[in-house]
Amino acid sequence: MEQEIDTNQLGEDIVKVLKTIYDPEIPVDIYELGLIYDVMVNTDYEVKILMTLTSPNCPVAETLPREVEDKVNKLDNVKATEVEITFDPPWSKDLMSEEAKLELGML
Repeated sequence: MEQEIDTNQLGEDIVKVLKTIYDPEIPVDIYELGLIYDVMVNTDYEVKILMTLTSPNCPVAETLPREVEDKVNKLDNVKATEVEITFDPPWSKDLMSEEAKLELGML
C-alpha cells in the first residue's frame, strides 16, 4: 500500500524551498518579494507554480523559473514541477510582504 502524503505539508515544504531562492538584484527571497502567485499540488504530487518577474525584461527571466523548478523537484515527494510565468497582474511593490519591505527600508 502506498503511503499517503499530506499535500498541505508538501505545500509548506515547497514554500520553504521558495524562500531559499533570491532575485539576484534584490536581497529578498522570491516568496517574500511577491513573485509567487500560486502553488498548486495535485493528488499525483505534481506541482504547478504560477509566478511573475519584477519586469518582462528581467535579466533572470530564463534562469529564475528553471531554478524554481529544479529546487522544488528535489523535494522527496514531488513527482514533477511546472513553472508558469505570468504578467497578469503585473508585479508591483504592493505584492511584497511586510518583511520584504522592512528588509529593503520601505517601511
